[in-house]
Amino acid sequence: MTLIRTLFLRRLAALGAGIALALVMQTSWAQAPELEKFTLAGWSKPITEITNLLAEPDLGFFRDQGLALNYLPGAGGGDALRNLLSGQADVAFTDPGSFFAALDKGAKLRAIYDIYPQNVFNVVSLTSSGITKPSDLKGKRIGVYSLSSGTRQNLQILLQQAGLSEADVTVVVTGLLNFVPLIQGQVDATAATDTGLALARRRGLGDVNVIEVAKYLNYSSDLFVVRESTYQHDKDKLRRFIAAYRRSVEWMISDPERAAQLAVRRAIDGQDPALNAEIIAIRNRASVSELTRRLGLGVLNLDTLQAAADAYLKLDLISRPITIRDVVAVDLIPRAE
Repeated sequence: MTLIRTLFLRRLAALGAGIALALVMQTSWAQAPELEKFTLAGWSKPITEITNLLAEPDLGFFRDQGLALNYLPGAGGGDALRNLLSGQADVAFTDPGSFFAALDKGAKLRAIYDIYPQNVFNVVSLTSSGITKPSDLKGKRIGVYSLSSGTRQNLQILLQQAGLSEADVTVVVTGLLNFVPLIQGQVDATAATDTGLALARRRGLGDVNVIEVAKYLNYSSDLFVVRESTYQHDKDKLRRFIAAYRRSVEWMISDPERAAQLAVRRAIDGQDPALNAEIIAIRNRASVSELTRRLGLGVLNLDTLQAAADAYLKLDLISRPITIRDVVAVDLIPRAE
């Protein structure tokens, strides 16, 4: 009986310990904050340019802010805004032109963060063409990705700065492989992005003349945009999102080598670490400006955005004036002192 009683007490003690451990674990789980789902609608597929976002499973910038980040791929800034307006996303990664167009159609939106305060568009020509400035484009054939692309819109802005319009040139739709028609002489120049030019050079483009749109109107290339209702009711979540994104940008700027290696695993176009490093360096440069160096990453430049909105109106890309101060948020980003 003594042996049976001893075994019984040992089993009871073990059972009690198990129950106690379960209670401790249950309490621990209950105390662990549950991550809030947060969807970012992008303009692109998961490409090297956005390695700072693709690094989330490895580095957890958004997880540290209590957010479970979901990246929703898109095919252009307009696509990102459609996903936002349909309720599939909390924030859109989009371009100012798409933002202006949506506002023009009556959408209630706010820009909350300047992703790339530098204009990344350019017009490229072979050195043999003699095209070195916007006025030289008169009478020339110029390639654009599509008639609804940022390449066309920024070409129009560049022409406008030189007192020209699309009536003074011939616009040719080339698709994304826009440098092939340039090399083959089907166009005299082609509108592109800085990363598109870098890729073409790596593939043997050769010597070219580059007219940077930023030298004539340097306004943001991409913004974070939210629905007005989200801005009014979810400011805490948006502040946490911005804090996480800023940390991810700071990381990619401070450790571009690791970012280039990580892109090999995370980006669909990241097979070449050397090319990754070049693209990441370009995007790092576009992420900062004189204003953000003084006031902090993401601070919106209301003056240049207003100039861009005014230029879009003059070009009939939008039908009514946009007052930028009414459609941006300046209270979500903590500013550097």
